[in-house]
Amino acid sequence: MTNKLIVKEEVLIEAAPSKVWEVLIKPEYIAQWDALPEDYPSDNMTKGSKVVWDNPSGGQTVTTIIKAEELKELKIALYLSNWEVQPEEGDVAYLYQLEDLNGRTLLKMEIGDFSLLKDGQKYYDASIEFALEAKEVIKELAEKQ
Repeated sequence: MTNKLIVKEEVLIEAAPSKVWEVLIKPEYIAQWDALPEDYPSDNMTKGSKVVWDNPSGGQTVTTIIKAEELKELKIALYLSNWEVQPEEGDVAYLYQLEDLNGRTLLKMEIGDFSLLKDGQKYYDASIEFALEAKEVIKELAEKQ
């Protein structure tokens, strides 16, 4: 049995879950903590929303929102067309969970499971850096709204 490769981070944000939720679903905020393609629509992200990038090395990267429980949980499935083995949708995903702590928000992030992929350690390592940076930007954006 392979150990799971799931990045886990959390951050306490001095803002209500509604403010944090906006930072997670509004493209003008997302573009500040994650990469978006130039032609990304300006509509808020909801269940079924997809983002497609053409990879410089060929193939495509696709993220699809598979769960959007307002103010609670956002789950975004990750798919790369050049993965040798294609996991089930949602087995490799970004998960954002919000916990209301009397007007403050505990944001929990999970990214993975990269053990399902041939080069999983590479994706896991890159996701550690992404999670550390993204959580700080999300916190800053939500707190200054």
